[in-house]
Amino acid sequence: MSDKTHDDKLARAAAALAKAEGLAAAPGSGRGRRSWTPPPEDLEQASSEADPDSVARAIVLRQLSMAPRSRAQLERKLSQRGCDPEVAARVLDRMTEVGLVDDEAYAEMLVRSKRDTKGLARNGLAHELRKQGIDQDTADEALGLVGIEDERAKAEELVAKKLRTMTGLAPDVQARRLAGMLARKGYSGEIAWPVIRDAVNDAPEHQRD
Repeated sequence: MSDKTHDDKLARAAAALAKAEGLAAAPGSGRGRRSWTPPPEDLEQASSEADPDSVARAIVLRQLSMAPRSRAQLERKLSQRGCDPEVAARVLDRMTEVGLVDDEAYAEMLVRSKRDTKGLARNGLAHELRKQGIDQDTADEALGLVGIEDERAKAEELVAKKLRTMTGLAPDVQARRLAGMLARKGYSGEIAWPVIRDAVNDAPEHQRD
C-alpha cells in the first residue's frame, strides 16, 4: 500500500467516522493529495471526565496517522494507555466497520513490504504476521501472494547480491554464509541449496581456465 493510498483511505474513513459520531477528524487539503490532521495529543491525555470512547478513538486515529496497524497492535496500544477492554473492543469494531481497521489489507501490505525490503520468504513472512497478531486464515490468504517461483527468484536475487561481496573466499565458506543468510530470512533448504549451489558453481572466480 502506497503512502498516498494509505492517506486517502485514512482520510475517507476518518471523515465517515467523524460524520457518524461527531469526531473532529475532517480531511483537509493538499497539493494533489488529500490529507487529514490527527487529533491533538491533549485528547489522548484528557481528564478522567472525558468520554472513554472519544479518548480511545483519538488514540487509535493517532496511531493510524503514523502507519497502518493491525487490530491486535491497536488493542495492545489501547491496553497500554489504560483503556477498558470493552471500550477498546467497541471502538475498534466501529473503526473496522468504516474501514479504518482492516487486517486483510494490513496483512497484504506487510507481506509485500517485508518481501520487497527484507527479502523474507513465506516462513519469515508468516512469523512477521504472527508477531502483529494476524489470525491464521487472514495470514494464509496474504501469504498466497507469494508462490514457490517467487521465492526462488527472490532467493536468487539475494544470493547474487551477497555473493558479490564475498569474492576471494573458498566456495564452501561462501555456501555456508549464503545458507545462513537465507535461513535467517525463512528460506527452506529445498529452495536455498539449489540456488546457492548454482550461484557458487557459476561464479567467474570458480571457473576453470
